Amino acid sequence: MPLSRRFLRLSYQGAVLLSVLAVAPLTWVWLASSGHRVIADSSPGWVAGVPEAPVALVLGAAAFGGTPSPMLARRLDISAELYRAGKVRAILLSGDNGRIEYDEPTVMRDYLLARGIPARALVLDYAGFDTWDSCVRARAVFGATRLTVVTQLFHLPRAVTLCRRAGLETFGVGDDSSQRWASTYAYAAREFAASAKGLLDAVVLDAAPVFPGPRETSLEAALQSG
Repeated sequence: MPLSRRFLRLSYQGAVLLSVLAVAPLTWVWLASSGHRVIADSSPGWVAGVPEAPVALVLGAAAFGGTPSPMLARRLDISAELYRAGKVRAILLSGDNGRIEYDEPTVMRDYLLARGIPARALVLDYAGFDTWDSCVRARAVFGATRLTVVTQLFHLPRAVTLCRRAGLETFGVGDDSSQRWASTYAYAAREFAASAKGLLDAVVLDAAPVFPGPRETSLEAALQSG
């Protein structure tokens, strides 16, 4: 039997509402981070557009054995460039070490040590299981108040927004990896769901990280030595 006009109207309104709800979290992170982010290599002098901050927060990504994935390596290269330019004095490496056989922060540290970044400038957070946890722990566990977060461009609005929501004065630097890896587009598509989770964690639940403490002084020591 033919569908009623009322049913069709309600179906259309429901589809519109679902579309708005799906896009709203992504819109939130883009607007909230506007003016607080820059693309690495977008111009020859991109580093000059990054304000000085005590700390660079490098968010973890996949590592294979003792080698960072290409995306993670690019994040680390950017943080090294910021350090050498005097834009940051310490680098907080936040990643997943939830299993004995998998240790992103140590891989990140070893990569930077091999490229001449001094050990005294490197601080490891072994419980950065997601972006919100990394941001909250940077403030609550390591005592950061102002930092530059480093990640890929598709992830940057969410990273900046969540860190700012966690109480950190945050600027972000993102690598436009879509120029090198087609897989970036799949990661970018995931940002719809990831931004919704970020909104839930940061705004609705004000969720605690998986490991909320104890307080560490390693970042303070790195800044003093630098």
